Amino acid sequence: MQNIVIIGGGAAGMSAASRIRRLQPGWKITVLEASGWVSHAPCGIPYVVEGISELDRLMHYTPEFFIRERNIDLHIHARVTAVHQGEVVAQEKDGEKRYPWDQLLFATGAVPRRPPVPGTGLAGVFTADLPPDAGIIRRYMEDNGVNKVVIIGTGYVALEMAEAFVVRGMHVTLVGRSDRVLRRTLDREITDVVGKRLADELDLRLQEATRAIEGTSRVEQVVTDRQTYPADMVILATGIRPETTLAEQLGLKLGAGGAIGTDDRMRTSRTGVYAAGDVAECHHLLTGKKTWIALAPTGNKMGFVAGSNMAGHEVRFPGVVGTAVTRFMDMEIGRTGLGEEEARQAGFSVKSGVIRTATGPGYYPGHGEIWLKGIAEQGSGRLLGLQAVGKRVLARIDTFALALQQGCTIRDLFFTDLAYAPPFAPVWDPLVTLARVLKF
Repeated sequence: MQNIVIIGGGAAGMSAASRIRRLQPGWKITVLEASGWVSHAPCGIPYVVEGISELDRLMHYTPEFFIRERNIDLHIHARVTAVHQGEVVAQEKDGEKRYPWDQLLFATGAVPRRPPVPGTGLAGVFTADLPPDAGIIRRYMEDNGVNKVVIIGTGYVALEMAEAFVVRGMHVTLVGRSDRVLRRTLDREITDVVGKRLADELDLRLQEATRAIEGTSRVEQVVTDRQTYPADMVILATGIRPETTLAEQLGLKLGAGGAIGTDDRMRTSRTGVYAAGDVAECHHLLTGKKTWIALAPTGNKMGFVAGSNMAGHEVRFPGVVGTAVTRFMDMEIGRTGLGEEEARQAGFSVKSGVIRTATGPGYYPGHGEIWLKGIAEQGSGRLLGLQAVGKRVLARIDTFALALQQGCTIRDLFFTDLAYAPPFAPVWDPLVTLARVLKF
């Protein structure tokens, strides 16, 4: 029998714990989670704030399920304070406890980056990090008559939180330092479309640096290098970073994006120590280099792989292509693979094409427009990336993601046998049309 200790009870941690239990019924598995939530879905925070879902639905399984049904020694509200070779120290409600380990998994996730400006600690200033934040934000709105919301940031979380407040009828100001939203993940041809749609629904303020968040007993205004905006509430959506504090205590090597360095079995630089989820780096299938991509599907799979290998069943994590999708109001936004500049920086000679087309025939209701940008390698025609905005984005992004993982070319994409019927797609699917524009 071995003692397994897992630090972090989110997606990666509980996936690993469940996998180990299936493969090794007799082992001791201890999970230490600092919050009261496990197997949770922080991606659902904006939708709880918006009113689409209730908070308790963001936990897939309760702590009691893992304790009783899967025989996992799960400790919630257990904050790990030190990690030593062979031992983890945690502060719990009834005092300090020590847990011996033969194998250790870091599944500590990521934490929000806070802008280095005065006032981020004021009442009414929030991040959207863990599910409890959704309940705190909703209560604050209801108790304080919130009407004006300032969101600082221009990434996925910023857009999703913006939608939540717009739908609730609030005046929303979105402030960002960059010249366009989603700049780190999408090319200009796509972000220009997104920016126009945002400007229809909220006060979009780009190329403004936040200088201070001000108020007396609670937040009252946000000051940028250009203007001052009244605010009843502020959401900080300025990015995240891997939570590696404990891993550094143990002397683990860090890799891409400051995440814990891992191999394809999720092993770290120290024997018997693994890392998975938002705290760990992984392999990029297109560039061949290590990358850090904090996304829930990847985190769950990393946990499965780590748990398998810890239990003695070899599984390798092949890598990612960076597939992601989000939404603002009725506008869907997605990407997979490399952007044009990313591809050039990775050493590819690239060509790209952009189309604007319909998602179905004009005679059938419910369709709309979609913009696609495709990136491919000159000469070989190998597909490198797709970005999309508009209607019915998901199927195109997912299809392209599989094509990337299989090393498909423009020609392969053109001749892919895609389904057609008027309720779902046009005869010439947008992906096929894009292949024609890219030329093979």
